Amino acid sequence: MRVKIGLKCSESGDINYTTTKNSKTTTEKVELSKYCPRLKKHTVHKETKLKS
Repeated sequence: MRVKIGLKCSESGDINYTTTKNSKTTTEKVELSKYCPRLKKHTVHKETKLKS
């Protein structure tokens, strides 16, 4: 089952991206290096829950 997740910047605290993940195969939290428009640089974005 795919679930919607948000990617939150670890430095600014903004949720800049949304995506989906397969909760059965990927049980750990997702961490990706993405661009943060507020800081104007690439930072680590961590998975957060979205309001349904």
